[in-house]
Amino acid sequence: MNTLKMMKTDAIETEEKYQLVTFQLGNEHYGIDIMKVKEIHKVRNIRPIPNAPAYVEGIFNLRGAIIPLINLHKRFHIKRAVLGEGEELLSGFLIITLQGKQLGIFIDKISRVVSVDREKIQPPPQMLSGIGAEYIQGVFQEENGYLIILDIDRLFDPKELQNLDAMGI
Repeated sequence: MNTLKMMKTDAIETEEKYQLVTFQLGNEHYGIDIMKVKEIHKVRNIRPIPNAPAYVEGIFNLRGAIIPLINLHKRFHIKRAVLGEGEELLSGFLIITLQGKQLGIFIDKISRVVSVDREKIQPPPQMLSGIGAEYIQGVFQEENGYLIILDIDRLFDPKELQNLDAMGI
């Protein structure tokens, strides 16, 4: 799944366009700025961390770097998506960079990289599927519904990231 590096090279962000890695989480379709996503991985060899917050699934070793794994289902009280036959191959987690720290976030299913017109992104509604508007950068209307654009820099406040550091993860 390292085609993301090739997509980043081809995905030049202009003032009019916005490149997003899109994925399914629960019943909703989300997007994250492609420049914040480092890699896409399958779930494997996760080590639980005692006394970690409930949304911290554990840690895993990525080429010598210890990466904490965050479960957004638990963080936002979202039910996991029911995947069809063969769709499990598209589940895993995204490695993102957040305030200089690498984190993994679980996703139900990776979708694709899309380019959206910035002018067509609408402000977020006050509440959308359990995720508060403070975590949403905007909403983009697609053919089959809405793409919710997450502002990953706001998903965790600095104190939460400091707590992860204090726990050694």
